[in-house]
Amino acid sequence: MSGRFAGKVAVVTGSGRKGGLGEAIARRLSEEGAILVISDIGASRDAATPDTMIGGTEEMKAIAASLPSPASTCVCDVRDPASVKALADHAVATHGGLDIWVNNAGIGYIMKPLAEVSPDDWRAVIDVNLTGAWFGLQAAAEIMVKQGRGGRIINIASQAAKSGFPHAQAYTASKHGLVGLTRSAAIELGEHGITVNNVCPNHVTTGLGAWQNEHFAELQGVSVEEYLKRMAARIPLGRPGLPQDTAGAVAFLCSDDAVYMTGESMNVSGGEEPH
Repeated sequence: MSGRFAGKVAVVTGSGRKGGLGEAIARRLSEEGAILVISDIGASRDAATPDTMIGGTEEMKAIAASLPSPASTCVCDVRDPASVKALADHAVATHGGLDIWVNNAGIGYIMKPLAEVSPDDWRAVIDVNLTGAWFGLQAAAEIMVKQGRGGRIINIASQAAKSGFPHAQAYTASKHGLVGLTRSAAIELGEHGITVNNVCPNHVTTGLGAWQNEHFAELQGVSVEEYLKRMAARIPLGRPGLPQDTAGAVAFLCSDDAVYMTGESMNVSGGEEPH
């Protein structure tokens, strides 16, 4: 394979759903030569991980097989540090190293009014979106430090890392938490040539995004079409985000062009989020 990531090994968590953000990120890195590990939870394990919102084992395999560069799959529950470590070890054992780690796995489908959020709801979102990213960052950094050749760790945060949204208390808290986690990790890992950054997209209509469209359209008492029209009207570039917008930002942060960027939370919002 040729390309600016030729020979690099990349892990993307939550990349096992067709049409999802993780798949778009993995595909972009693969198109530029990276060797990929496609990872997702594989099957529903509890109420917080319904089959309709997770990447299944067969779907993961299909995505890996469709990529232009070599790829493997590895089931991982990011809530379990042993599972995350096994994912990092899989990359090394199967492909010979680890150069890029993208914490993309997330829960964005538990959204309720403040008074209706249960402790289990709160823990489910924080456990995946924030603690899961911490486990990934820790596992990836350990290997990258040992390798001694630097690396790239990228968290898929959100516009919710910068601003609050109704019905998204845990989600917003988890994404704000990624900002602090990234800043601190970047300071510690800089001496090893490892950069740590966030990408903060606005709304992206993936399978999860479609669920959010329906949820908030119903909340506002309008059709999905009207909801999307109103959303586009407040975005300076005139449309919601696309998966490839986020994938492009990830590819940039993985490249040599971003070698002097770390601890950043980069907006990919069409101008909707200005800070």
